[in-house]
Amino acid sequence: MAAQLLPILDAPGPRPALIVGARRLSAAELAAAAARHRGMLAARGVLPGDRVGVVAQGSIATAIALVGNASFGAVSVPLNPKLGPRELGHILRDAAPKLVLAASPEALGEWRDAAPLVALAELDAAGGRAPASAPARADAPLLILYTSGTTGAPKGAVLTVGNVASNLDALADAWGWGPDDRVVHALPLFHVHGLILGLFGALRAGGCLHWLPRFDARALLGALADGGTVLFAVPTMHHRIAEVAEADSSLAAGLRSARLLISGSAALSAREHRRLADLAGRGVYERYGLTETLINCAVRADGPPQPGRVGPALKGIALRLVDDDRQPTIPRDDATIGEVAVRGPNVFAGYLNRADATAAVRDDDGWFYTGDLATWREDGSVRIVGRRATDLIKTGGFKVGAGEVEAVLLEHPSVREVAVVGIPDDDLGERIVAFVVARAEEPAPEPAALIDWVAGQLTPHKRPRAVILVDALPRNPMGKVQKKLLRERSAPVS
Repeated sequence: MAAQLLPILDAPGPRPALIVGARRLSAAELAAAAARHRGMLAARGVLPGDRVGVVAQGSIATAIALVGNASFGAVSVPLNPKLGPRELGHILRDAAPKLVLAASPEALGEWRDAAPLVALAELDAAGGRAPASAPARADAPLLILYTSGTTGAPKGAVLTVGNVASNLDALADAWGWGPDDRVVHALPLFHVHGLILGLFGALRAGGCLHWLPRFDARALLGALADGGTVLFAVPTMHHRIAEVAEADSSLAAGLRSARLLISGSAALSAREHRRLADLAGRGVYERYGLTETLINCAVRADGPPQPGRVGPALKGIALRLVDDDRQPTIPRDDATIGEVAVRGPNVFAGYLNRADATAAVRDDDGWFYTGDLATWREDGSVRIVGRRATDLIKTGGFKVGAGEVEAVLLEHPSVREVAVVGIPDDDLGERIVAFVVARAEEPAPEPAALIDWVAGQLTPHKRPRAVILVDALPRNPMGKVQKKLLRERSAPVS
């Protein structure tokens, strides 16, 4: 498998491959650590294809374990160390890992006996060198990543070697990603962004990952100034990076030294695009994907940034917008909203133990229906406007994408953050409600003024019927706004 997914392990050299805090491992040292890890797995009776849980704690040992599992052929089940007992218990029962690996074993709490637990040493696990194994087939499972479970218990998305390898190669083509790049990020290693793009992507490109297990804007900017060439971050992080760099101009040197700034997991506002471009001297490039499909679209680095857009489909991926009957009738007018459907080697193998759930989102022709709403242009460039379940608001006979309203509100000088939801309304069907976090340095905005602001820039039916000022928006660990909680709070609003 190493030859297929992580060739850097088969031809290691002295150049840095992994940096976590004060620890720096060359490619040769990482390859040796991965080999010792394979020996540990073999000594405990693990076979290629067996599932191995990894508590994704902020330690270099976590990254080594994930790399070692991949090079051995074990199927990693990354576990968020902050999972509650109910969520953790469900995942351990559903995935039934043969082992669970953790830098700090107490992380499993009451579930410590659910599977044999191996405590990882700070740098790597002890063990003999495992015999070389044949490369895995492209359809061999590599990871099981559990979704957030917003509509029930979390589902395990099975991702194969081919899913990951093909997607990383398509991103390398779009971003000019290669051995001279050092990726810097402070994302967790239990999601696509931090684990697949950040860790596996950096190593597959033959370069280096500088991982900060805990986000700190100053430390991240310092890592960029220390040789980082590519930054991966989510919009909340980009916002805080911009604030810190504006307050201390010397820190902006890190942004200016990077050749590529990438944002994903949610839309980056036009205002943040401008702030970062002013600080870095270059724009931010956005991409779009899901756990089940990895990355579908990306703005290419050999062209200019496209604020508000996530670019066209990656090489080798087919994409179309479909109507409510899943028919590809949506015109490329950048106005008509449709659901994004994709097909290609990036689409997952299915949900673990959930053939019914898999059939609900992937048809017999291989098209995966994302639930994301978008418009597109004649050149295929996509603009995401929200999720079908949470962001398509049907009001007064019109369909409104919450993301479009949010983008306009974020242009108001008094608005720092915003989330727009639709709630039931006897007259309109759904009423548009905006939750707004005001900028501390500006006078608090009047709700009526914000409503008029939207009505002045969009068609009147897209204006919020209520604006609620809040101190903060509820977010999950990846920084995504939890709109379900906001919808519950907005129910009494008239």
